[in-house]
Amino acid sequence: MELNENANLDTSQVEDLRGSGGGGGGRGGGIPIPLPSGGGGWVGLVLTAIVVIGGAIFGGVNVLGGDGGGSQTGDNTNLEQKCATSNPNRFQEVDCRNLLYVNSVQAYWRVALPQVFGKQYQAAETNFFSGQVSTGCGAADSGVGPFYCPPDREVYIDLTFYQELANRFGAEGEFAAPYVVAHEYGHHVQTLLGTSDQVNRQQQRDPNNANRYSVMLELQADCYAGSWAKFATTTTDAGGQALFTSITDADIEQAVETAEAIGDDAIQKKAGGGVNPDSFTHGTSAQRKQWFLTGYQSGDPKRCDTFSAGI
Repeated sequence: MELNENANLDTSQVEDLRGSGGGGGGRGGGIPIPLPSGGGGWVGLVLTAIVVIGGAIFGGVNVLGGDGGGSQTGDNTNLEQKCATSNPNRFQEVDCRNLLYVNSVQAYWRVALPQVFGKQYQAAETNFFSGQVSTGCGAADSGVGPFYCPPDREVYIDLTFYQELANRFGAEGEFAAPYVVAHEYGHHVQTLLGTSDQVNRQQQRDPNNANRYSVMLELQADCYAGSWAKFATTTTDAGGQALFTSITDADIEQAVETAEAIGDDAIQKKAGGGVNPDSFTHGTSAQRKQWFLTGYQSGDPKRCDTFSAGI
């Protein structure tokens, strides 16, 4: 993977909340993400691939109670200076690399969503936070990993997560990070298309199969990530400069290895317990690999119909 040193990065797509106070101190008591009456609901979107890691490995999904609401104010001044083209070392910085990934994924969907689905894309902000953050889903801490919050339609990432992903799951490749970003934006696309609302309603009508519907939703987000990866080198900044100059087969293999590392069965095995398919919410390692590659090999988001294709 090579990033274009001449690309101008759009920092307006990111809110840098690091050092903003985080909306409250310390880790919470493991209170679950609030559900609307009847169960199910948008919790299925917040419990993304990475949130499951938080629950199974990092000691609890620490999304706290409270009104949330995302009341914090970020300061992008440092990010703008650090990630400017005048800084020759900017892509040695994890936040600048992730800013480029966000720009690329959103550039892809700005074109693909109207072309493929006939719907205009609405940009979603990504929040870089440290420790704890206030969101439209309530207050969350770093233990949940990257996640998408449907009520405020924003993505949240504590960038130290990637080191945890490498250390605890062996997903050390550089392309693990853009895969994670693209997966989270896959959930945003599902929100824009109304898929998430349909799944939420079905989960409430059929709570005994709520996990099965969650798996379908998560695998579709993996597939959408694959379709972005297929065309990532065609994405550009506002001036037409390519964001990626190359993505190799080795990069795609790193994304596949990451998808496999965070399959429900792999996570449960690493947790030291038995594998319980009834508790799966994101899909097995084999399924996650399959659907990422379906998106990548076809390059067609319409091939990401995990619901009619079955799982």
